[in-house]
Amino acid sequence: MNGSRTAGVFLVCLVTAGRLNAQAAGPQAVAPQAAGPQVAVPRAAPSQAAVPASVAAADLAPLFRVFLKDHTSLVSYGEMARVDDRVVFSMPTSSSDAAPQLQLINIPSDTVDWERTLNYAESVRALRYLATRADSDYALLTNEIAQALNDVSLTNDPARRLAIVEQARKALADWPASHYNYKRNEIQQMLTTLDEAIASMRAASGSDTFDLTLVAAAAPPSFEPIIPAPGPREVIEQTVRAAQLTTTPAERVSLLTVALNALDGEAANLPTDWVNATRLQVRGQIASELETDRKYQALASRMLQLASARAQVADVRGVQRVMETIRANDKALGELRPDAVASMIATVEDQLDGARRLRLERDRWALRAPELRAYRSALASSLDRLQHMVPLLEDIKALSGSGPDAIGVILDGTAKIQKVLASLEPPSELRDVHTLFTSAVQLADNAAKIRREAALTGSITRAWDASSAAAGALMLFTKGRTDLLVALKPPQVSQ
Repeated sequence: MNGSRTAGVFLVCLVTAGRLNAQAAGPQAVAPQAAGPQVAVPRAAPSQAAVPASVAAADLAPLFRVFLKDHTSLVSYGEMARVDDRVVFSMPTSSSDAAPQLQLINIPSDTVDWERTLNYAESVRALRYLATRADSDYALLTNEIAQALNDVSLTNDPARRLAIVEQARKALADWPASHYNYKRNEIQQMLTTLDEAIASMRAASGSDTFDLTLVAAAAPPSFEPIIPAPGPREVIEQTVRAAQLTTTPAERVSLLTVALNALDGEAANLPTDWVNATRLQVRGQIASELETDRKYQALASRMLQLASARAQVADVRGVQRVMETIRANDKALGELRPDAVASMIATVEDQLDGARRLRLERDRWALRAPELRAYRSALASSLDRLQHMVPLLEDIKALSGSGPDAIGVILDGTAKIQKVLASLEPPSELRDVHTLFTSAVQLADNAAKIRREAALTGSITRAWDASSAAAGALMLFTKGRTDLLVALKPPQVSQ
């Protein structure tokens, strides 16, 4: 008795699976029904997924909606992306279905009604799924269930038969949630049939232990109604709305310009009064944006020049006042260009840092100036002697003639200067200058001695050697004197 009842339940399951396969394949593929008990499984109404399943895939443009907290929305062509505190998406700026013009939109995420936006995105995905893959996926499911039940009929192991049916039931129960509840009602009826089969199989096996698995049918998700693709007027209105939301002035002007061009192109198809009023509004907004840009550009030019001039004289407080002036002017202008102000402040902060460094260098120089001047005074007479030697060294350099008196003056002068240089301990800031003067004097002394040797031997080669030494002495003396003058002046801003 129990075996017959179980066989009948198997037959019900197999017939049910066969009918589902036939329905998935289409009305022309329905096979004759086997004799025995039959279970009628009605087709699920499209309303189960809250979207029409009959829409052709070609008619489904990937149009999503970004709902805003002011109860308006923007169309997103394709999925949007959320990056930190921004939302980025491509928005159609024309009403063409075949090749819409797209504009990249970047708006703050806190302006978005996320619950509606995400629900609507799920509705669009469901609609596309129902129009493209739902039937084929459902056919695969029913084929799998039919195969599983066929395997049941081919095995004599009661435990194995029960495991196969339970596994089929689990696959069937899990399917609707991941497939937008397609065929949900039919699957619920199939689950009821499988539950009866499982109970019969347990009873037939003589098991007095039953697992009561209560699977509550989850309520279908609440989808947002699909909104038709925007017409020309809505496209223009949402372009203007997106311009108001973006925080980048250049993007705002670009969007407003796109809206103005769309108004001109669609004027014949839209109400004249609305076109005129909207055109006046958009032109006013563009003019206002451009005027604001001009004011901030003028502010930047004026403030950055002033900050640079004050930094060059190490006026730290003056540069700080420039930053205060920038903030005050920004507030008076309505704080409409935060990026431009941030850039100005950053530049002025660099100037402030330079002014502080220069002020520190000048303070150090002021403390060291007495020692630097003392070194200059101690070296004054030696530098004068070197200066008087310059014409005599120029003669040696040019090989234009150097008599005994000239050579004597150079040798006498270099000897006295070397003694002075050897007796001085230069300040740390002037050690390089001291080395330059020492090397210049040594070269001048060598030039005089080599020139005298060349004259006594009549060697033009040695005369050129003397010329090279004189040239080196002149170059080092000029460099040392220039560096000394620079060191004796207050530090200047680096150019």
